Amino acid sequence: MAESVWIKTRTPESRALFDRVKEATRLSARLSGFCLEEGESIRKAFEELIGKPVGDAFTLIPPFYTDYGLNITVGRSVFIGSGCAFTGHAAISIADEVMIAHKVNLVTAGHPVEPGKRREYITGEPITIAANVWIGAAATVMPGVRIGEGSVVGAGAVVTHDVPPATVVAGVPATVIRKL
Repeated sequence: MAESVWIKTRTPESRALFDRVKEATRLSARLSGFCLEEGESIRKAFEELIGKPVGDAFTLIPPFYTDYGLNITVGRSVFIGSGCAFTGHAAISIADEVMIAHKVNLVTAGHPVEPGKRREYITGEPITIAANVWIGAAATVMPGVRIGEGSVVGAGAVVTHDVPPATVVAGVPATVIRKL
């Protein structure tokens, strides 16, 4: 999914999506059962979860949670800390040499704001993380955000808008602290 999507609930499409959620949560639980010294098993379980290779320099510290998985693409030499959750059904693109600290949330899904439509639709917008980004502990990146190359997201930040390249952002909502 490259762009914003709306999925109507209680349809064959939403039921198929829910079937994938059941599979992804099962695979996430299996991956989360590995110890850090079982790096090869972690890598293979993550590749099964996302349906594509990640390379030998990939590091993930369990536990890890996703409710879809097939939307995640990971570049070369990516680090993902423990307790991260990548949720939603739109694309999550993580470029080379990205570091994602513990308990980071990448959230691509939501619901319409209008009360009459909230239970009718699931919405999704992609998240794109460029090369050499560092996302600090317990940060949350919201749907539709692009984080520019070389940027830093401070611990605990809630990123609701795009982050320019070579920029430090922090706070709730995240704002530019300085250029690098």
